[in-house]
Amino acid sequence: MTSATDDTAIDLRVIVTGVGLLAAGANVIMQLARPGVGYGVAESRVESGRLFDHPVKRTRTTLSYLAVALLGSPDDKAAYRDAVTVAHRQVYSTADSPVRYSAMDPRLQLWVAACLYRGFEDVHTALGGRLTAAEAAAIYRRSRALGTTLQVRESMWPADREAFQRYWDAELAHVDIDDTIREHLLHVVRLSYLPCALAAPFTAFTTFVTTGFLPPEFRDAMRLDWDARRQRRFDCLMRAIGTLSRRQPAALRTFPFNYLLWDVRQRIKKGRPLI
Repeated sequence: MTSATDDTAIDLRVIVTGVGLLAAGANVIMQLARPGVGYGVAESRVESGRLFDHPVKRTRTTLSYLAVALLGSPDDKAAYRDAVTVAHRQVYSTADSPVRYSAMDPRLQLWVAACLYRGFEDVHTALGGRLTAAEAAAIYRRSRALGTTLQVRESMWPADREAFQRYWDAELAHVDIDDTIREHLLHVVRLSYLPCALAAPFTAFTTFVTTGFLPPEFRDAMRLDWDARRQRRFDCLMRAIGTLSRRQPAALRTFPFNYLLWDVRQRIKKGRPLI
């Protein structure tokens, strides 16, 4: 059995790579497929954190969270937890909301953390990465920080990858993307938060890659077309990208997460807002 001490020897930069951002849209869909999360985002009253109002800031804070959770120190995580908690306390359902939710609900946060972990694992596999059983188990255990950096208690994180799979399979029963959330997510996939001149050249590509990274249950819920020919094209593209990525120097391969972790530490040092 791998000990906690052994876990710290695993360099999480193995899975935290810049090219992994290709799956960002798919992971957003997975997270928001849980109605409590979907409506929490769609109805959020935190204007400064809304993607369509502040795309650069929202992207920075989300990626900074991932950098801190997986690569940061305990002090980094504590500081970021406090900052995110301030925003999350403002996100809760009203009498007019179609579902009840609170961004402080650790069960919803666990779902988001599970989607993030699943996304990192799926990207690593799609890019042709290989892990030993011991490496995969150690990375899984350390990935609990994706939830515990917020309000998820450590005891809530499934004990091992087999338990995680059981949790994941059970939670798929709660996947429900209605027309409102589907339209919101399609705007994300189509980069509608960017000026048209910037988004238009990339819309077809982002739609293809996002659809390719989605597990079938989420793809069907989004009503996105897919077939064996597209799957073959996707697999070939990801293997090629993965080969190029693995040939890059570590600092370049981990960008922008290494830069964002540095930025968070500078913000803490200078007393500047983290989100």
